[in-house]
Amino acid sequence: MRLSLHPALARAARLMHRFPWHWLVAALVAFDGYLFLQPFWSAIGPQGVLQALQVRDGAGVTAFLDSGGIAQMARLMLGIGVQVMAVGLLYRARIAWAMSLLLLALVGSYSLWHGQGHAGLAVYTVVLVAALVAYWRYFDRASLAAGSLFTVLSVASLLIYAVFGVLYLGDEFAPPVHDPVTALYFSIVSMSTVGYGDISPQTDAARLFTISIIILGITVFATSISAVVGPLIGGNIRRLVRGRVSHSMRKNHIILAGVSPLAQSLYAALRQRGHEVTVIVPSMDGHPYPEDADLLEGDASETAVLLQAGAARARYILALRQDDSENAFIVMAGREAGGTDTRLVALANSPQHLSKIRRVNPDIVISLQALGSEILARTLSGEAIDEALITRLLFGEKTPDPA
Repeated sequence: MRLSLHPALARAARLMHRFPWHWLVAALVAFDGYLFLQPFWSAIGPQGVLQALQVRDGAGVTAFLDSGGIAQMARLMLGIGVQVMAVGLLYRARIAWAMSLLLLALVGSYSLWHGQGHAGLAVYTVVLVAALVAYWRYFDRASLAAGSLFTVLSVASLLIYAVFGVLYLGDEFAPPVHDPVTALYFSIVSMSTVGYGDISPQTDAARLFTISIIILGITVFATSISAVVGPLIGGNIRRLVRGRVSHSMRKNHIILAGVSPLAQSLYAALRQRGHEVTVIVPSMDGHPYPEDADLLEGDASETAVLLQAGAARARYILALRQDDSENAFIVMAGREAGGTDTRLVALANSPQHLSKIRRVNPDIVISLQALGSEILARTLSGEAIDEALITRLLFGEKTPDPA
């Protein structure tokens, strides 16, 4: 007789598994950026930067940068960058995850360098980096919004670097550059590699600085285009190449969740017999299924993903992942999303987890390890093996001890 998990415990376990950890990580990252920016707001603030830009002949910018303004501008760009990438983490974008790791590493290094003996922010940043690494599986999406944020942040950072650099080296250009508008004009012309020639660097320092603007401009534009255009057309290209079935066409099919060896072998066997199979994979990158497979990217333990896979009209939902706890959560989600005729099948990778998986009430529990070990033991002992025995073992039922 199967034991049912207490409804409150089952609900709590489901909530813990589905808790939006990426929201928590994003909030903590944004708070790190807020703490990092506090010294800038208290010491200089936007009004200090604007006052430096308003001084004629570039003297204000030169004095500002010479008096520690370079470190403060670096703090401003890093802090804002961290907060912008926190928004990208809400979309679970992998580009936001990678950029957050890079920016947090710079924030931690800056805090140790200019922290004046206060290492609290550096320690907090290290903890955040560890959290991002621990929850890396949550950030596996290509997001257009995150790509746009990355583009805005990259272009804005490069413009700040270029404008302030041109004003700082203003006398080393011909004609000299001493106002923000002209500095912005020269920066954009250099970043876009147009090069009208009306303003030219005259010293080695100015030439090297202009070269850096050109190289960074090409790099930023190239990566920004790929970050924005990639997510925009990637999904459509995938659907065209793989011939994916639309959500409305999925009916009387089998939903298979997992990329385990058993899942791969079962997929091939089902397709040979003419069954329609929809496979749910954690990521479209590096999966082992054929190019023409009906694939859906997502977490199969989420009810919304199963509904998108057509669970309400499916014949079977197969939880064949290599983690038994994930298979149990898929069964619970399938119980909510599946139709009245949908049967739930769960794989027990470890015989010790059979009783726990049975508590979530799947229709069928499969235990290949129990099957293999019992058949081998009976073969070596010379005991009889019949079809009823194999059926009981395959579906995880207890076998009576031999007389």
